[in-house]
Amino acid sequence: MEAQANRVMALSEWEERWQEGRIGFHQPHVHKLLEKNLDKVLCERKEVRFFFPLCGKAVDMKWLADKGHSVVGVEISEKAIRQFFEEQKLTYSEESVPAIPGAKVFKSSDGKIALYQCDLYKFSSDVTGQFGAIWDRGSLVAINPCDRQRYAALITSLMDKTSKYLLDTLLYNPELFKGPPFFVSDEDVKNLFGESCDILFVESTDAFQERHKQWGLDYLTEKVHLLSPKAN
Repeated sequence: MEAQANRVMALSEWEERWQEGRIGFHQPHVHKLLEKNLDKVLCERKEVRFFFPLCGKAVDMKWLADKGHSVVGVEISEKAIRQFFEEQKLTYSEESVPAIPGAKVFKSSDGKIALYQCDLYKFSSDVTGQFGAIWDRGSLVAINPCDRQRYAALITSLMDKTSKYLLDTLLYNPELFKGPPFFVSDEDVKNLFGESCDILFVESTDAFQERHKQWGLDYLTEKVHLLSPKAN
């Protein structure tokens, strides 16, 4: 982690990646680890409100909405949000967000999906309340390492008492690649969330692909944890 501690990505750099189509992090299919572990997140609940931090144009959002759930996402790139609705063939409206100056919210016509175009750290439970589930694929691993405590505080503030937070992290040799996506160890997860949440390791899988050789890596492991607020 020390190798990446001072690495900082500006929001404008993420917007540039979307504008230029440099979005290798986007997956055109529902994430297998979400699909496989959805029952653990739902715990037999229906119509759960899901939060997607740094949502991009994740197809997982439409998949969950089709199952009767609702989704709120936050994303800095307006292009990503518009592409999501267009590619998923969803009609949508656009409006300003009084609580967040300069922000916009894009809502599907059926009201099941609302995507906020703003800085993640300007978002809060004051805007939409808390959530019954959070799917964090590519968010904790994307934020600047120096912002992790701030991020953890935001995420836990968005969890209601029944919330299940499915967290996807990546393990590799951080000496070989500066990120993003950043290396997040099990110890990091414990340090960030251990005081406020019970942490259950769910599974790990080999995520190494040919393209990761170009990053200079020789292995890449994807891990999933399920976090639940500790009972007070």
